[in-house]
Amino acid sequence: MSSTTRSRRCIVTGGCGFIGSALVRHLCREGREVLVVDKLTYAGCVDSLREAEGRYTLLVKDICDERAMAAAFREFRPDTVFHLAAESHVDRSIDGPGEFVRTNVLGTATLLQAALGWWREHPSFVFQHISTDEVYGSLGAEGFFSESTPYSPHSPYSASKAASDHMVRAWHDTYGLPVRITNCSNNYGPYHFPEKLVPLVILNCLEGKPVPVYGSGANVRDWLYVDDHVKALCLVNERGRDGETYNVGGHNERTNLQVVEAICAILDELRPRADGSSYSSLITHVADRPGHDLRYAIDPSKLMNELGWRPEERFDSGIRRTVEWYLANDWWWRPLREGRYGGERLGRA
Repeated sequence: MSSTTRSRRCIVTGGCGFIGSALVRHLCREGREVLVVDKLTYAGCVDSLREAEGRYTLLVKDICDERAMAAAFREFRPDTVFHLAAESHVDRSIDGPGEFVRTNVLGTATLLQAALGWWREHPSFVFQHISTDEVYGSLGAEGFFSESTPYSPHSPYSASKAASDHMVRAWHDTYGLPVRITNCSNNYGPYHFPEKLVPLVILNCLEGKPVPVYGSGANVRDWLYVDDHVKALCLVNERGRDGETYNVGGHNERTNLQVVEAICAILDELRPRADGSSYSSLITHVADRPGHDLRYAIDPSKLMNELGWRPEERFDSGIRRTVEWYLANDWWWRPLREGRYGGERLGRA
C-alpha cells in the first residue's frame, strides 16, 4: 500500500468499544466498508454504533479464535485491519490479569497470524495496531514520551499492551508484514464505558454519589478527545510509513483532581443541584491504586510534522462537549450503569 492510499475495506477489532466505535462511526461516514469484530464483553456495546446502523457488518467472535479470524480475512477481503480489541481498564487488570494476557497478548498473536496469511496473497494489506502511552511507564515533572522512549510498564494492563506492541514489530521484522503502530494518551468523549474516570465522575455526580479521587489526585494525564484520535489513526493508515510508530497526544495535561473539578464546575452550570451546593462537595479522596504512574505526557511532533495532524479540541472545549453528551444521552449509559457496572471500586489488589 502506498503512503497515500485510502483503505476502502477495513476490519476494526474491538469496534463496539469506546475508541473502536468512534473509529467505525468515522469510517462509515466516509463511505468505507467496515467489518466490526467484537467479542462483546462487558464493555462492548452495539448501541454505540447506532449512528452507523446498516453501514457496517458485525462479527461476534473472539480474536483468539484462529479459524474465525482466518475466515474473516478470507471472506471480507480487507485492505487494512485496525486492531483495537483489548482488555483496557487498569483496575480490572489488577483484579484479573489472566484475561488481559489472553486477549491482549495471545489474541494479538492470533490476529497477526491470520493477517500474515492474508497479506502473503494480498501484498497491499496493512496491519495497524492501536496501543497506549502506558507502555512507557511514568514520567517525572518534566519531559515527554517519544517514539524512542524505552518501555517500562507498571501494571498488568500496560505490560500486556507492551507485549502486543513488541509482537507487531516482530511480525514486521521477521515476516515483512506491513504494520503501523500508534500509542495514544488518555482518551475521553462520548460513548465511554462508565468505569473510566470521566464518565464515572459525570454519572456519580448526577446520581449524588461520592466521586472517588485516587490518593491526592495529583497524577497527571495528557487528555485526547476521541474524535481527534480517530482522525490521527486514519492519517497514519493512509500516509504513515511502514513499520513506524506514531505517538498521539493532545498536549492537554491535567491532574486527575483538575479533571474532576472541571466536570463538577460544568455540571454546576448545566445541571445545578436542587440544594444549590456544588458537585465538588461529592469529591472523596480514596486509597491510591497500586503501582499508579505519576505522569503521562506525549510528544506528538512526529505525527504533526510528518502527517500534518492537529487536534481540534482543547481540553476545556472537549470536556464540555463530553458532559453535554452524557446529559443528553441517558438512553445509552443508563442500561450500562444499571446492568453492567454501577460505579463500584475496582483494582484494590
